[in-house]
Amino acid sequence: MQARLRRLQADYEQILRVLSGHHHIQLIKTEGVPPEKYTFAFNVHGLAPAGADGATPASEHKAEVFLPLDYPRRPPFCRMITPVFHPNIDPQKICIGDHWSAGQSLAQMVVHIGEMICYQRYNLKSPLNAKAAVWAEQNLASLPLASDDLTAGL
Repeated sequence: MQARLRRLQADYEQILRVLSGHHHIQLIKTEGVPPEKYTFAFNVHGLAPAGADGATPASEHKAEVFLPLDYPRRPPFCRMITPVFHPNIDPQKICIGDHWSAGQSLAQMVVHIGEMICYQRYNLKSPLNAKAAVWAEQNLASLPLASDDLTAGL
């Protein structure tokens, strides 16, 4: 078996193990054998865009993760399916590139996305969404939106 296929299989098995019974993150769907595309549901307190410059509370979020041909040397491509108001998330992309290394597991990266949604992780210095970055800077005392430990089982 090729090294890439072994890595894809190992990632899939770890996702199943880590997310089995996870209170905040669920695997909804996969594509490929072993999977190269995943859909996850995140049940965490976050924000959704509202109006021109505002945000509204939201607690049900979905994201897709696609593993490119040169994964794990290149990071997964991640995007939200549901709208999220966050400095490092736009409608087309979740910025995980600064945090990706080939040694990181897919399960760790998925948990990282959950932490981003609830503002446990954010980067205001290079935002994808400038309006969300301004909002976050003005509301630092209210962050994170949820303090639940999403790393349980990693």
